[in-house]
Amino acid sequence: MKPDELKAWRKAERERLITARLALTQTQVDAWRERIDGFLERSFPGLASCRLALCWPIKNEYDARHIAKTLRARGALTALPVVVAPRQPLVFREWHPGVTLAKGPLDIPYPVDSAPVEPDAALLPMNGWDAMGYRLGYGGGFFDRTLASLARRPVTIGISYELARLDTIHPQPWDIAMDYVVTERGVYRRDPQGLAFLGAPEPAGEGGLASPVCYADEAYFKGRR
Repeated sequence: MKPDELKAWRKAERERLITARLALTQTQVDAWRERIDGFLERSFPGLASCRLALCWPIKNEYDARHIAKTLRARGALTALPVVVAPRQPLVFREWHPGVTLAKGPLDIPYPVDSAPVEPDAALLPMNGWDAMGYRLGYGGGFFDRTLASLARRPVTIGISYELARLDTIHPQPWDIAMDYVVTERGVYRRDPQGLAFLGAPEPAGEGGLASPVCYADEAYFKGRR
């Protein structure tokens, strides 16, 4: 696609997928959120001891605040992104209930004066996602620009729903693929040939393993604690 064609296509797809997401009932959104929470807990135990960036949910996105509360109770530090200026990398500041918030672009809250954080991992909402793990965001390019600017890139876990899956987002050189994708179906890992579906980890039975895919956590979180 030519640049103007790609921009128009992404805008149309973004609007289509957001409309589909907004049509979900709150009951459905809550049920999928609980499934995704469980998949994250069982597949990525390292999140409980890392510095985790997450996003404030809008427009029926996955609400990471619930898993953030669980992980903080186990020792994690959580942070939210802050828009510094247009076309500039984001910064992350510590967030937990009680931190002063202000309203930023799209009326999304951000921490005002808490300590800056260099995240070990990030849960990133995706309006759309494709077979190679590329993310369709809101069009500002903030997260791609931010990830490219960091001296040490965090583990990126894209969070979305199966209804938002695309064959391709027609990635460009500046687009950065997610390391993992988690949906209400289960967990995907990005391999050289594309996303590999690892399954839907179930709670451990007596004497059982916590998750058939928790090994995926080790290669990324070892040495980051």
